[in-house]
Amino acid sequence: ADHKAIVDGKEILDPRFEVVLSDFRGDEQTVPATPRSSDGQLLFLMEMVDKMKTTSDSPQGSRIASVHNGSSLFTGDAGSGESNIRRYIIENDLLEAIVQLPNNLFYNTGITTYIWLLSSNKATSRKGKVQLIDASQRYRKLRKNLGNKNCELTPEHIQQIVELHASMPNDGTSKMFDNEDFGYYKVTVERPSRKAAQFTPERVATLRFVPAVAELMEWAYGRWGDVLYDELASHKQAIEDHIDREDIGITARNRKLLLDPKAWRSQRELMQTAEKLMQAVGQDLYMDFNVFRSLVEENLKSLGIRLTASEKNQIYNAVSWQDDQTEKVIKKIHRLKGDKLGKVLESLSFGDFQCEQGMLADFGFWPTDTPGEYLEYETDSDLRDTENVPLKEDIHAYFLREVRPHVDEAWINLGATKIGYEISFNKYFYQHKPLRSLEEVTRDILALEAETEGLLKRLVSFGTEGG
Repeated sequence: ADHKAIVDGKEILDPRFEVVLSDFRGDEQTVPATPRSSDGQLLFLMEMVDKMKTTSDSPQGSRIASVHNGSSLFTGDAGSGESNIRRYIIENDLLEAIVQLPNNLFYNTGITTYIWLLSSNKATSRKGKVQLIDASQRYRKLRKNLGNKNCELTPEHIQQIVELHASMPNDGTSKMFDNEDFGYYKVTVERPSRKAAQFTPERVATLRFVPAVAELMEWAYGRWGDVLYDELASHKQAIEDHIDREDIGITARNRKLLLDPKAWRSQRELMQTAEKLMQAVGQDLYMDFNVFRSLVEENLKSLGIRLTASEKNQIYNAVSWQDDQTEKVIKKIHRLKGDKLGKVLESLSFGDFQCEQGMLADFGFWPTDTPGEYLEYETDSDLRDTENVPLKEDIHAYFLREVRPHVDEAWINLGATKIGYEISFNKYFYQHKPLRSLEEVTRDILALEAETEGLLKRLVSFGTEGG
């Protein structure tokens, strides 16, 4: 019920859970501030944030202390509701400190818990900063457990935490960070698609069926054959019974498509068109999809056949496959000079970063031997990757350092960049324990072997005596 009152599809109904944030270019946009429905603690926090008073409303401002489990710190990728909530709170300089509490401190849970401290009137020394306090080792064991609760904070522990908060040291249990330290750019890195292509009767035959419901169409065609093109309505109930009997998950849209005679006939026509193309182009194997596509386009023109972009793609998808040994698939050829070049460079610049002509390949515009000509390749979604780049770092410099040396044909899909925020106590407070030396481990193994050998001798001796 609460979910329906807040969200309707992608529309946010309650303004408390919608915030204004800037994208990586600095352009403001209204984005959702709603966590997943199974974890509402950040929703409750946003409800409290909505009630905070600014210093213009009240000289004292407002303060919030809220207990959370660890998911509030890191759940949700860049651009998600959870990340947007953390980002809104931190970028508006409302987060003062987070205190990690001991495990098993509460009666009904054994998980790690945290106190979030928010303020709309930070002290001058805290502005633009967040304090993390590790109080996980400050506790006293209970003589008798109360459910999961097996420890408690004594007045002395509470006083120590208060003093850490007040003095703001940078040591093993308290650390100060700039707000930006928790933010990152989620950068999408693309790689070119490489495809082989070949017309064969088997591949062309798959075009008889709509990809979204291919299995069900193939089942129905295998049972009733060409009769379906004229008498589909008479078999509609049998198809629906099969779906229900086999408990097949299918959307209402796909069900309608499956039972639409027009969809069946148009798909058959597409298959027949592909058969004509196969006769014209032949059944040779092409290791350069660009050459294959040009041949198909030429023959479509000579045959007087017009297809939509979607229909062409369906044919290409049916008769091609990914192959690392083939040529890169060209999506578009750009001719960039003068104002046109300037606009592209401007679109690839943001903040303090200015894209220069020599950097264009790093953003997907690959220069050819012809001056001013650049190739844009199709992307291979299976090879797509992402990099989390700290906000304080330059995206392009990070790419050149961390990606380019390993994948020389990769590029940055700048338009897909998102900003995320997460807070990791383990990252900041983890203390590495050095591994034991090889000599020390060897001594322990030899000692265990000697002890084991002695036990075996005693067992064998005991068995002999008993016999």
